[in-house]
Amino acid sequence: MAKAHRVRSKVIILKTGASKLRRHFIDNLRWMCILLLFPYHAAMIFNCWGEGFYVRCASNEPISAVIIASYTWFMPLLFALAGASSRFAMEKRTIREYILERVKKLLMPFAAGVLLLVPAQTYFAERFHNGYTGGYLTQYRLFFTKFGDLSGYTGGFTVGHLWFLLYLFIISLLALPLMRLFLNGKLFKRRSTPSFLLILSLFLVPLAGSAVLDIGGKSLAEYFLLFLLGFFLFGSDETIDRLERYRLPLGAAAILLTASKLLLFFVLNVRVGFWIDLFDALLGWVCILALIGFGKHRLNSTGPAAAYLSRACFPVYLLHQSVLVAVAFFATKHLASPAAQFFSITVSSAVLTFAAYELIRRIPYVRFLFGIKA
Repeated sequence: MAKAHRVRSKVIILKTGASKLRRHFIDNLRWMCILLLFPYHAAMIFNCWGEGFYVRCASNEPISAVIIASYTWFMPLLFALAGASSRFAMEKRTIREYILERVKKLLMPFAAGVLLLVPAQTYFAERFHNGYTGGYLTQYRLFFTKFGDLSGYTGGFTVGHLWFLLYLFIISLLALPLMRLFLNGKLFKRRSTPSFLLILSLFLVPLAGSAVLDIGGKSLAEYFLLFLLGFFLFGSDETIDRLERYRLPLGAAAILLTASKLLLFFVLNVRVGFWIDLFDALLGWVCILALIGFGKHRLNSTGPAAAYLSRACFPVYLLHQSVLVAVAFFATKHLASPAAQFFSITVSSAVLTFAAYELIRRIPYVRFLFGIKA
């Protein structure tokens, strides 16, 4: 009898371990997306469609291709992964614990970041675009009194890149009733797995909400729907296994669609319109499905480096853009070649951001403000 009990216990442990193992790819995809932000935001300095930025250089199409090849999927993927993570979190937390965790991990770092990190970006924007010669602390007065388009690209108040934290906090609370009903089995059958064609057609869902609550080109409704898709789809082992089986055709489709996007944008100069919006939505969704499928197949493990990056990716997100803008301000003044500027900004800002993270995580009260665990 005791032997049978031990055997059953081993089976339970093995199943639990396998379940946790299947979720490593979510953490790995998340930190990979965060690392992508270094070349992505460095490329914004050289964008060829006229969008502003805190520091700006002449347009450069090859560098801009970094953004065109990735903008349709990498932020949507982060929201979808957040939805999947919320499903796992709510399976082991009460509603009160979940809300408190959201406040500590999202709302508090958002507030601290707006007060302590984002003004550094507008300080260099004021110097670069407006010839500002005042002190750093004096610029705080401008930050809290100068209101424009809220981008902060030429100075003034902005939440900068921390819009992601604010959106995610709001979305997490708005989605809470639906998530609770689903986990209690009161919304619909949890064991039903959608077909591959149905999963593929779901690209229309976030597209339908893209024009709702659009603030500065970032639709709260679109990201809310992506969060829910992540919760319902990517929180399901059956759905993930199905995407893993279809990873090769999904990967091929993602490459083909990305190449088509680059052709449309840079060669044919077709950039706006309903059909482009439809194409972009399909491209982004196919890339997300492909990355989930390949992630489950290839990134389904962890190690010292992956564990470190998983822990570091959230504070690195908080810090990266303020560091990058400061580096860009000086790099663009001392380096002539766009390639040298882009490379130095990307690499130097990454190194300095991780150095800042290592410093902050050793300071108890500051660490707490930025949601870094001891």
